[in-house]
Amino acid sequence: MSDRALSVVRAGALTTVQDRGRPGHAHLGVSCSGALDAPAAALVNRLVGNPPDAAVLETTLTGCALRPRCAVTVAVGGAPCPVRVNGRPAPWGAPVRVPAGAVLDVGTAVLGLRTYVAVGGGVVVEPVLGSRSTDLLSGLGPVPLTDGTVLPLGAEPAGHTRVDVAPQPAPPAELVLRVTLGPREDWFTAAAVRAFTSRAYRVSPASNRIGLRTEGPALERALPGELASEGMVLGAVQVPPDGRPVVFLADHPTTGGYPVIGVVRPADLPAAAQAVPGTPVRFLAVRRR
Repeated sequence: MSDRALSVVRAGALTTVQDRGRPGHAHLGVSCSGALDAPAAALVNRLVGNPPDAAVLETTLTGCALRPRCAVTVAVGGAPCPVRVNGRPAPWGAPVRVPAGAVLDVGTAVLGLRTYVAVGGGVVVEPVLGSRSTDLLSGLGPVPLTDGTVLPLGAEPAGHTRVDVAPQPAPPAELVLRVTLGPREDWFTAAAVRAFTSRAYRVSPASNRIGLRTEGPALERALPGELASEGMVLGAVQVPPDGRPVVFLADHPTTGGYPVIGVVRPADLPAAAQAVPGTPVRFLAVRRR
């Protein structure tokens, strides 16, 4: 293998390869996938001089540790965390030069949930349906990283952004999700719809890349029985039999048989990627555009 590669010293709780995803395959039962916090992934790519569609690493809470076989430029962003190179502190949110054989340690997030690591040249694992993203639901793309995994890298970019630190939004203390009601709000009582858009929920520990699950008031159905399976979109808020809303994220299924009470605006979903369990959630009803 070329020396344009890095090895995984510590994979962390869940570290995956992600890019901008594989849109356009819902008719095949394949969701878009891709980085949950897309703006954070785009920023770290920009910091190291990569194109916006280059593949990065998405870590979950506990970070990861990497050893490049060649000198590389890296940037760490998304959820703030300590960054070290061979044990010495290095900046978060800025380009960092890592010598060949040195260990880049991306620590546990101090705020938020998902940290992004871009390496100059990008991670160039084999694409599937035009994307290098890991899809946890379908199993497409590379498997989540394990200790000892070796990841090939693309050619070093000509240059990178010269900044001390790049501003990034803080993870949410309260997650406010704007929703357009429908298409199945009529499957719920009027009281349930009011509760959905006025009562407080919390992010459940059972949340993952497939969906942000909530804890809070159960929504009462107005219609009994089963709903025929129908297409699901990113941001759909599906209500399973326990009555607690689930917001579909990047690895969501493309069809589902539970009623969708509303759909979250796409601009609000990156914040959902950084909402740790217990974060308050409010659903704010907005008019259809």
